[in-house]
Amino acid sequence: MDITLTSANVLPVDGSAGTLIGRAWVPGNPAGPSVVLVSGKDLKDLSGSFATMSKLLAEADPVAALRAAAVKAPVLCSLDDCLANTPPDKRDASKPYLLAPTDLQAIKACGVTFAASMLERVIEERAKGDPTAADGIRQVIAKEIGGDLRRIKPGSPEAEKLKQALIERNMWSQYLEVGIGPYAEVFTKSQPMSAVGTGADVGIHPESSWNNPEPEIVLVINPRGEIVGATLGNDVNLRDFEGRSALLLGRAKDNNASAALGPFIRLFDATFTVDHLRQAELSVKVAGLDQFVLDDKSSMNQISRDVTDLAGQTLSKNHQYPDGLVLYVGTMFAPVKDRNAPGMGFTHKIGDIVTIATPQLGALVNRVRYTNEVAPWTFGTGALMENLAQRGLLARK
Repeated sequence: MDITLTSANVLPVDGSAGTLIGRAWVPGNPAGPSVVLVSGKDLKDLSGSFATMSKLLAEADPVAALRAAAVKAPVLCSLDDCLANTPPDKRDASKPYLLAPTDLQAIKACGVTFAASMLERVIEERAKGDPTAADGIRQVIAKEIGGDLRRIKPGSPEAEKLKQALIERNMWSQYLEVGIGPYAEVFTKSQPMSAVGTGADVGIHPESSWNNPEPEIVLVINPRGEIVGATLGNDVNLRDFEGRSALLLGRAKDNNASAALGPFIRLFDATFTVDHLRQAELSVKVAGLDQFVLDDKSSMNQISRDVTDLAGQTLSKNHQYPDGLVLYVGTMFAPVKDRNAPGMGFTHKIGDIVTIATPQLGALVNRVRYTNEVAPWTFGTGALMENLAQRGLLARK
């Protein structure tokens, strides 16, 4: 199945009205990544003012800094030309194409922040990674505790009371601890520079037989702990790996091309605020070569913890990120629609096209492949610094 990217199917519903920034690979001698701004129907190259996205987002007022830089920034190419050249199987290396919109930022993620996905994590744990056991366990757990969890505020006296009741019923779980306890689950999703962007392949481990996309809002946070914008993310997840043991979280989450971000970062401005994130409606569509189609939606208004709380629990006086970070805030999406056989639930197949979208942030589109068949990650932080030095960008102010 082909991926076709255009401004009409990638940009937010208000087009380029917001402040949209990203990164593109720019041909040259040497070629390399540049920070870009969506300007009408074009992309402007901001590398003359900002060598890295991290530097731009650390500005006291990144929107004002962008406006000043955009006046002298050259047009790189048309947005539609860049998008059309972005899918790997359609790419002309002599022309620009989009990358993930982050560079030096840490890539962090929160888990079990929605009641629905929290229950699915408990099911994975009790099923020991066996999808055939999930349906029966799901019915038992939903009957026992499903109704209680959706109205409980994490860390509250009511949550502690429920915890004790569940312990007495032998229903307590480490996932409930982070779901309704005082501390959110925050883990390292992937490494700086390792994320893939829209149009790219995402990877699932070849040994996994139970996995799914996780459509999420991703906060963009500066070194001072301020949320300055957001993008979309696919926190590709291996349910069987993590279900066998929570200590396999790294194996389940941090694999080649397992973190997708994009298409652009939308900065907070007059058109887009943190309140838009709190009410965002996400859709996810999985279309397979086997004609299987999964359409689902989730709403950020169902999240158990506010996005500012999640950001504050990640970057604080106890833990700093001098290059900033992006933070996947979790998902309520846990697909149970049968694909292969009754009671087996959902799992990916190679060639699936995954589209994650929300009106304010546009659409993130990726194709599923095995991690050992996706293009290997070779351009890390050291390579970026060397490349920027060769292009004479590190010395620019």
